[in-house]
Amino acid sequence: MTPEEHRRLGVELYNGTWELIERESRTPDEDDEMLHRAHASAYHWLHGPHTAANRARSHWLCSRAHVLAAQPEGALHHARRCLDLVESHGEEMEDWDLAAAHEALSRAHAAVGEIEEARRLLGLAREETAVIANPKDRQHIEADLGTLAL
Repeated sequence: MTPEEHRRLGVELYNGTWELIERESRTPDEDDEMLHRAHASAYHWLHGPHTAANRARSHWLCSRAHVLAAQPEGALHHARRCLDLVESHGEEMEDWDLAAAHEALSRAHAAVGEIEEARRLLGLAREETAVIANPKDRQHIEADLGTLAL
């Protein structure tokens, strides 16, 4: 496959993962498919033209999929990788990536039952969200934060 074909598949699988994430309920088979799509998307992004931001966002997506599939250890792993990439490649990130990384980590800690740490990270995510310049980006992150019942 060419790098461009990998990139195209990465995008398609990312969007396809969202189709499953947004469902009200999923069967165990659909949870498996959601996880496979998220990981396949990340794989293809790695082999296509990509940036550290693409890699961080791939880890963010994998973390979300693991939370929804009731696999909190996987969620923590990917949320930590997301934050590591965002912090170590800040110059390549958008102003919303740090807020999203803290949101993912908050959600993952909540999934493992570490509620105080989840609340602390949610606070950091809210602080970072407040400085997002684009109102649409800010609203998108705020909507995600609003789904965390802590």
